[in-house]
Amino acid sequence: ANLSGLIAVSPISTEIPISFALHQNYPNPFNPVTKIRFDLPKSSFTNIVVYDALGREIKTIFSQSLGAGVYETSFDATNLTSGVYFYKITAGDYSETKKMLIVK
Repeated sequence: ANLSGLIAVSPISTEIPISFALHQNYPNPFNPVTKIRFDLPKSSFTNIVVYDALGREIKTIFSQSLGAGVYETSFDATNLTSGVYFYKITAGDYSETKKMLIVK
């Protein structure tokens, strides 16, 4: 897989979660970097995409198959303006969106 330009995703637990989950980013509000944690109960092709308040796609943070586990990735908003953004995970049939706030 070609990961150029994509942030690494780090497994942060050896436990297998019982359900899919997307956690609230932290810190939030943030500037310029925040962390996003998510749980995969089974191997899944996983996408994490950031959108602006109007629903326009800003950046794909991650797009790759991952095994079951608990993961964390970072999002760097250095090039973005202050405001509300959304991040969405899609993993298999699961998807969830959460809101984050950039304050500069």
